[in-house]
Amino acid sequence: MTSFHPGDRVRVQSTGDDGFPLVRYGYVGTCGDDGEPVMVLLDDEFNGSTVVDRTALAPVTVTTVELCLDGADLLHDPSLRQGLVNLWSAEAEAAGLEIGALHHIGTGLRDSSESYVLAELTAGGEQYVLRAVCHPNDSDIVRVRADRPNRWDV
Repeated sequence: MTSFHPGDRVRVQSTGDDGFPLVRYGYVGTCGDDGEPVMVLLDDEFNGSTVVDRTALAPVTVTTVELCLDGADLLHDPSLRQGLVNLWSAEAEAAGLEIGALHHIGTGLRDSSESYVLAELTAGGEQYVLRAVCHPNDSDIVRVRADRPNRWDV
């Protein structure tokens, strides 16, 4: 289980009132022992801390900022595939990440039957690639995330 400390930047994943996945970002306020809920100061709430179960938290890193979008056409249509880079960039900005350089790779390079490399980027002096792939459990969901070159854990 991941250990959190006050001030850590975190990604909070939950389900919204409409039943769709909801991702928000914030900072750890206070946390007790492992297994206990964590108080999180969410970016979009100014009325204090929100109690969050640890299982809904992930540290914010380049590799944890991920988009899961409905519609396989986002991956299969070259013009829509190009737009995924901008959507991910906006999510990375909302997460508070500083991306040093981002180089689009046209309409993407197919690196497997259902995966495309969309861009190369740097963050914190490290190099990453931005990939889009169909979700392994639902072929109509497209996942977009950054990872080290030549590595993709589905």
